[in-house]
Amino acid sequence: MLSKKTYTVHEATKKLEHYCAYQERCHQEVRQKLVAMHMIPEVIDIIIVHLLEHNFLNEERFAKTFVSGKFRIKAWGRRRLTYELKKKDIGKVNINQALAEIENMEYIEVFNDLAEKKANSIKETNIFKKRKKLIDYLLYRGWESHLVYEKASELIK
Repeated sequence: MLSKKTYTVHEATKKLEHYCAYQERCHQEVRQKLVAMHMIPEVIDIIIVHLLEHNFLNEERFAKTFVSGKFRIKAWGRRRLTYELKKKDIGKVNINQALAEIENMEYIEVFNDLAEKKANSIKETNIFKKRKKLIDYLLYRGWESHLVYEKASELIK
């Protein structure tokens, strides 16, 4: 029978320090990692407190990094970013601070570029189906519906 690897508190702490130093993590991801390492709840709390005290774990920093990365690389809108952060149990204050870091001009610019690129790539001849495909794509990406419908009407006539 396979025996599962066990960790001392010190080993687990070092492993989680490395895990958090490699990439920004939220509390939920760290807790899941510790549970997967078969740590008991008391030890999980001790390690999380240690990570917080030594600044390996910081939800505000995580939220800002997450938002800037997903916005710039995946071109997600504010609604999708908010939804994904809520799924990770990030607080409303941190979500709002992170979203506030996106400049409105840049936000609209990214949205327009994404919408135009997608509209040009849709090979549908029926304009209603083409408009629907564009709208579905942009809504899935988390862009606000008023922006999406306005842009779809503008691009596909």
